[in-house]
Amino acid sequence: MARVALVTGGTRGIGAAICKHLKDDGYSVVANYAGNVEKAEAFSQETGIPAYRFDVSDYDACQEQVAAIEEAVGPVDVLVNNAGITRDGTLMKMSHERWQDVLDTNLGSCFNMAHAVFPGMKDRKFGRIINIGSINGQAGQYGQANYAAAKSGIHGFTKALAQEGARYGITVNAVAPGYVDTDMVAAVPEDVLAKIVARIPVGRLGKAGDIARGVAFLAADTADFITGSTMSINGGQHMY
Repeated sequence: MARVALVTGGTRGIGAAICKHLKDDGYSVVANYAGNVEKAEAFSQETGIPAYRFDVSDYDACQEQVAAIEEAVGPVDVLVNNAGITRDGTLMKMSHERWQDVLDTNLGSCFNMAHAVFPGMKDRKFGRIINIGSINGQAGQYGQANYAAAKSGIHGFTKALAQEGARYGITVNAVAPGYVDTDMVAAVPEDVLAKIVARIPVGRLGKAGDIARGVAFLAADTADFITGSTMSINGGQHMY
């Protein structure tokens, strides 16, 4: 029976690439999404991957929807915490709401989702939890105090939870993408983007597939001796 993989923020960008790669690898994949129904329906139609709409920053919604997914598809063996938002601004211009929204969605969701799947993984003595961090959580970024704090928190959360899961066959790792050619990065002004690419030793933006391959590697049954690690996939931009 195929292992079940649940990917949050899974219908667009990096999340969609992860879903497709895991499906190609033989997983039974489920995607989560927050708001864009049209894109989610198109994604499911194209891939055959079911998409469940719920807010990963809402603890109760995560508990309820994970239970519904496990009832419909099967126990979740692989959780990829990929959902994330940006609400950029310098500290003096950042409202508390913008700060909290990013912390709740990008970091709080990792707790919410892991809390929903961890007991079952523990009982079955197998689990893979992969949290998507960021180069900006490692190096910081001007105007992203909220985003950098949340992503940096993911790396600490990963190491702590890895220590709790190890004895039960649950590995917990992070992937820290650099700048990847997605809608989020496409919104960056062209002159700023050129400066970013100039700082990447390999000379290009990342592709969603670059990140998906890293996630698939960590999700595999054979990756059982890798836990508490962060895989940086950034073209050499930040060698951490």
